[in-house]
Amino acid sequence: MALEHAILVSLAERSASGYELARRFDASIGNFWKASHQQIYKVLGRMETGGQVASELVEQDGRPDKKVYAITTSGRDELSRWVGTPTPAEALRSEFAVKLRALHLADPATLRADVGRRRVQHTEKLAYYEASRQKFYPDPAAVSPEALGGYLVLRGGMLAEQAGLDWCDEILGQLDTVDGAVR
Repeated sequence: MALEHAILVSLAERSASGYELARRFDASIGNFWKASHQQIYKVLGRMETGGQVASELVEQDGRPDKKVYAITTSGRDELSRWVGTPTPAEALRSEFAVKLRALHLADPATLRADVGRRRVQHTEKLAYYEASRQKFYPDPAAVSPEALGGYLVLRGGMLAEQAGLDWCDEILGQLDTVDGAVR
């Protein structure tokens, strides 16, 4: 996936200025696809030149005018093409997992502290996702077809964080049962 596709998805939901897009990335898409504000502005310019988005200059009182971007027919066609192509399996890349392979060489206190930090991160992210679910999808059974994709992505994030939390608990439980090498 290219950043262009993430921007097209966001603009297909609602037109936005570059600043608004960057804030949306920070609040939602950024949980799954990282992009700096500078990258977003650069790609928007390239996409406008390529005809996938168009902008309109909007006057603001007491502030500089802003460009509001909207997806074009060409952008929707590209988004439809991309959504229709199979997604390759995403490789898991985890420095923590590699370190865990060397468990027998680990300093027990350092390892426990690392697992504890990860556990806190998973707990906080899961709470953030749950708050979003309650705010945007208070009744999961009543999610509209237009909102279903966003809801399913949120659920995927929640399940991934829960799995990470469960894994941390399993690691800590196993460390409690290991004799000698890691204590």
